[in-house]
Amino acid sequence: MDVEKLTDSAATVIIGQKILVGFEKAFQTWQEDLNAAASGYEGFLGAEIDLPTAVQPEWVVIYRFDSVPHLQAWINSATRQEFLDRGQQYFDGPATQQVISGGARPSDPLVTVVVTHRVNHDSVAGFLAWQTNLSREEAKFDGFRGSELFRPIEGVQDEWTALYRFDTAAHLATWLTSKRRRELLAEGEKFSDFELRTIDNSFGSWFAFDENGTERAAPSDTKTAIAIWVGLYPTVVLLTLALSPLKMPLWLGLLIGNLLSSFVMSFFTMPYYVNRLLRRWLWPPPDGATAKTNVVGIVGIAALMLAWVVFFYVVTTQLWTLP
Repeated sequence: MDVEKLTDSAATVIIGQKILVGFEKAFQTWQEDLNAAASGYEGFLGAEIDLPTAVQPEWVVIYRFDSVPHLQAWINSATRQEFLDRGQQYFDGPATQQVISGGARPSDPLVTVVVTHRVNHDSVAGFLAWQTNLSREEAKFDGFRGSELFRPIEGVQDEWTALYRFDTAAHLATWLTSKRRRELLAEGEKFSDFELRTIDNSFGSWFAFDENGTERAAPSDTKTAIAIWVGLYPTVVLLTLALSPLKMPLWLGLLIGNLLSSFVMSFFTMPYYVNRLLRRWLWPPPDGATAKTNVVGIVGIAALMLAWVVFFYVVTTQLWTLP
């Protein structure tokens, strides 16, 4: 794996936690309160909760601070410890934790693998050479989207942390189960004592950054789905109207329409329409009335979608009939 020269001083901690069955909602509420508390600490850039998926069996919480000392101050804080003491009732075993310094969150909704290695000081050169070879072979597999290697952080974490990303879980599985990977693991047998976890970041890129490029927590899956619907409806209808004069057959019209809607949604509708319009509902202020904000947001969304329905009804039945 190629070792990237990182100039970004930001620090990220990736925490994996299994939750007892039946306590998922209570844990999520507790975690959201914990994230709100973290936002009050110096250097806080963002926090994200990734729910378990078929690819990612654990709950994954990601905190990002502007420096390792600021991250450390939060991790070791009395505030966080008090929260952890109260949250023990939800946990199914101890959490896993990796801290990395530098690098950036990927801008695509990728499947990310986090691998940690303990390496003796006298074996570092051999480990780096083995990682470089590993990265070259990974890059030959379909869906590979890049890798990063992070050194241990003195006083914080002794392990080396490697991240590598694929575009889908299927492509990742092909690499993880491949004969070539087994051969490489055998070649690096002295480094084969490692821990591997997978993080699934579905739809994350549409919500990970604000209009100034600052990283922030992703909204819940329910809010994500509703927000995508808010953007998708007018986008699809407008594109359908725009393409209708071409009189394409259904199969071709859908092919081209879906391609165009993907680009419009990613580069215009979500960042410049939905995220700005629904900002307060998607990311309620930590000290605000969350229940009231959610109710006002839902009522506003219902009114907005009703307005779109009336507008498109008038346009397509009174002003213009589709060919």
